[in-house]
Amino acid sequence: MPIPAPALRARWRRLRISSLSPRDLLAVGLPALLLLAAAFWFASRFIQPAPPGSLVMATGSVEGAYHQYAQRYRDILARKGFDLQLRPTDGSTENLALLDAEADGVDVAFVQGGLGDPERSPGLLSLGGLYHEPLWVFHRLPQDTGRLSDLRGKRVAIGPEGSGTRPLALQLLRANGLGPGQVRLSSLTGAAAVEALRTGRVDAVVLIAAPQAGYVATLLRDPALRLMNFAQADAYTKKFLFLSKVVLPRGSIDLVRDLPRRDVVLVAPTAQLVAREDLHPTLQTLLLQAAAEVHGGAGLFQAVGEFPSGRQQDFPLSNEAERFHRGGLPFLQRILPLWLAILIERLWVMVLPLVAVAIPLSRIIPPVYNWRIRQRILELYRELRLLEYDIRSSFDPAKSLEYEQKIDALEVAAYTRPIPLGFTDQVYLLRQHINLARETLRQMQAGAPAQPALPSAQGQPGEKVRQDAVTVPDGPAPPDRTGA
Repeated sequence: MPIPAPALRARWRRLRISSLSPRDLLAVGLPALLLLAAAFWFASRFIQPAPPGSLVMATGSVEGAYHQYAQRYRDILARKGFDLQLRPTDGSTENLALLDAEADGVDVAFVQGGLGDPERSPGLLSLGGLYHEPLWVFHRLPQDTGRLSDLRGKRVAIGPEGSGTRPLALQLLRANGLGPGQVRLSSLTGAAAVEALRTGRVDAVVLIAAPQAGYVATLLRDPALRLMNFAQADAYTKKFLFLSKVVLPRGSIDLVRDLPRRDVVLVAPTAQLVAREDLHPTLQTLLLQAAAEVHGGAGLFQAVGEFPSGRQQDFPLSNEAERFHRGGLPFLQRILPLWLAILIERLWVMVLPLVAVAIPLSRIIPPVYNWRIRQRILELYRELRLLEYDIRSSFDPAKSLEYEQKIDALEVAAYTRPIPLGFTDQVYLLRQHINLARETLRQMQAGAPAQPALPSAQGQPGEKVRQDAVTVPDGPAPPDRTGA
């Protein structure tokens, strides 16, 4: 029976011939997109923002070594496109105070070893040690026993408040039994302290400076002055763990004049680079690169590559500093321009979670999509099977019209149900099976016993076609071509 034209026209609008089903794609793809969006949001919580273009460094006095080194840092960072602003101070103590005070805007500073207290300044991290800072004690005493206790009752210049020299000098004097009132202290430092010592206004000067400092050579050349040789250096390094024992070799200051005229044992704290814990990791790495360029060579008190170092720090090392001291620059920054390496490092944090979600989804979505399409065809098969069972098991001639209408409705549904082109073969197979059900109904109406329906050449979904199930229709036998 042909499909009723009104029913077909009414439902033809639903037919869309396309290779995909937008509705099913949306049903399957929307949850997948939501899952990807959730992974993107989760990853974005861990991505670092782009590094700021400038930072502030607290140095020290303008004529001091800290400030001279900071100027070299500034030039190195400028080559990489970052602006390092320098803020001169009175020394390490003031530098620490500026780092602790968020309102002052200082991001990083040079700090003398032994002055930091992690419990008092929990928001600070170390980027590493930079170089040994020898403690120089020049004096006018008639002889040098190498002991600070010989300064009892003398006038000693130990630097101003805020400098790193003053607290270390007071600590060592107290360890030698020289408390308040047992030495006369002066706040002079640098060139002013040197002049006061040479003119006799003070008896000793305590300085922390690099051996290249001009006033160190000036004091060594003065025959009226002596440089203290620390006879108890080993004891100092055991008692004060931030101190190191160093030796100033004979003639290292001036070979022609043989200055100094003997090896001199000194004690030295280590200059540190200390930063706020919120300093961007990229800026930390840039500062460490600059430190390696400035301090990585050989010197009087260090071997090549000894500094910057992650050992014996007042504050815990930052994660970036720990990675740098262990393996150098990050891999991407070694092979790519800095801006590109920064971009990839930021995006990598987001790519990994997205890939981890996208790969499983790419394997799950196609089977789920196919399952949804097949369900539409299987629904029609389910109705067809129930109808055929009803016809075969309890045929009622009075219900013939009803049976025909149901078969026609199934055929209309097979024509008009939106099925993508990739599943067209299953649709046409369904139509063949609908025709088999119609043929069964005609046989039942004619009163003939219904013969088992032969499967089509393709077979129903999920069934194998048996070659021996095909019977030869009735009719004249074919002629015998064997000649028998």
